[in-house]
Amino acid sequence: MTTPQFLSDLLTLLFDLAVPAAMCTMVLAALALRQEGGVNFQVGGSFPRWMLWSVIFLTLPQLLSWFAAQGIQMPAHGGSVASPWLAGLEGSFKSFVTVLVVGKLVPLLASFFVLKAALDGAQGDSPLGSIITAIFLLAISSTVQMMQSFNSGSQFATTDMLASLWNFVSGTILPEAAGLAVVGAVINYARHRPVMPLIFSALAFLSVSALWSLVQAMVR
Repeated sequence: MTTPQFLSDLLTLLFDLAVPAAMCTMVLAALALRQEGGVNFQVGGSFPRWMLWSVIFLTLPQLLSWFAAQGIQMPAHGGSVASPWLAGLEGSFKSFVTVLVVGKLVPLLASFFVLKAALDGAQGDSPLGSIITAIFLLAISSTVQMMQSFNSGSQFATTDMLASLWNFVSGTILPEAAGLAVVGAVINYARHRPVMPLIFSALAFLSVSALWSLVQAMVR
């Protein structure tokens, strides 16, 4: 039985809206990150769930191709929306996400978290969590583009993207975090405050990849 044109257009619309949906889930991930601490996250919490949904949206065609390879009938995707009404709906949603959400709302949210960082510092709390959240929000567009470059195009693109994100975090983000921890230790030393927690944090950040390799070697 041939799929009705309206349903085909609707499926194409859903595939085309995967990237804007990933941007929306990235915004929700940033808000969840601050709620969970800003510099840490909860295992099974909202932040890793929203990040996983972002990866799923960005690799949706490849993920469905894996099910198709197992013999499961999956809807075809590709092409453009033929219905003018659905095409207009697609353009409106994409414009809403890129212009209003990412272009206008996200910078306002980031500025709010900068204000929150200043208030945290005035209260005597650490402003780092709010600052990290603000940076995360301002980097959503570039982060999504980077994640798209991690798409291997294979049936295992979802897990490949997660592995690439892990390599990026362990190889790029954690060494920079270790450098910031060393700077914080120097500042604390000059202010006669404890420095060993920051030193141990820097060593831990630099040792994450080695510890992971050690764990893998132990279970083989």
